[in-house]
Amino acid sequence: MTSEGMAARAALHFWEEPCISGTEGSGAVFFSGCTLRCVFCQNHEIAAGAVGKPVTEERLSRIFLELQEKGANNINLVTAGHYAPAVAESLRRAKDMGLQIPVVYNSSGYEKAEMLRYLEGLVDIYLPDLKYLEADLAGKYSHAKDYPEVAMKALEEMVRQVRTPEFDERGMMKKGVIVRHLLLPGCLADGKRVVKYLHETYGNRIYMSLMSQYTPLESLDAAKYPELNRKVPEYAYEKLVDYAISLGVMQAFIQEGDTAKESFIPPFTLEGV
Repeated sequence: MTSEGMAARAALHFWEEPCISGTEGSGAVFFSGCTLRCVFCQNHEIAAGAVGKPVTEERLSRIFLELQEKGANNINLVTAGHYAPAVAESLRRAKDMGLQIPVVYNSSGYEKAEMLRYLEGLVDIYLPDLKYLEADLAGKYSHAKDYPEVAMKALEEMVRQVRTPEFDERGMMKKGVIVRHLLLPGCLADGKRVVKYLHETYGNRIYMSLMSQYTPLESLDAAKYPELNRKVPEYAYEKLVDYAISLGVMQAFIQEGDTAKESFIPPFTLEGV
């Protein structure tokens, strides 16, 4: 963690959950680098730190205010954990200068709980992944066999900080936790374990976002991971959604239609940085 950040893009983003993006967009700041090395990463350009520009704490606070002026529904910090002290200080400065919209912490879930405490009182909405509960899958696809235990502890801290969800009159989230799970090919059993764990542990204190958009990218080593070199069958995703319903899950976002054909990856051209 450093006192300076590296960012690859700061702009309105329209491809988050409806209560995050709305029609005006989410003010997304994409940070360079990541603590994971997922073999299927959509943002692999910036995850490896290949694209990015140094930003001081002062400049970052200005970026937040610029996004608010553009009409963003919130400030969306994408993969910011390795810059937590700088981000926390930038948020304090921005709030002192008039930042009023909610702050979203958009994360892989692979976070230390003690690091998240830097952000207590500064973040309103946590938007983490829970990619796997099976350690072997986490080791194989994200090179982090301890991912499940680390992510579960991080999620516990996130829920402790923001407690129950709150929305404004437009249906935009003001406060809360949304946990994302991207269904991977051949991983339905683990997907069901994730859904069951979240429902039994947190119930209505969180929302789930069950995603079907997995698409193999050119960066995937198809020879090494042939099982990932295909889209998720529609029936597999339907089984996951049906399973969630059978458990009594009521607070969840699901994707309809062939979202795997859509591009959710913005261009990382240093816009807004």
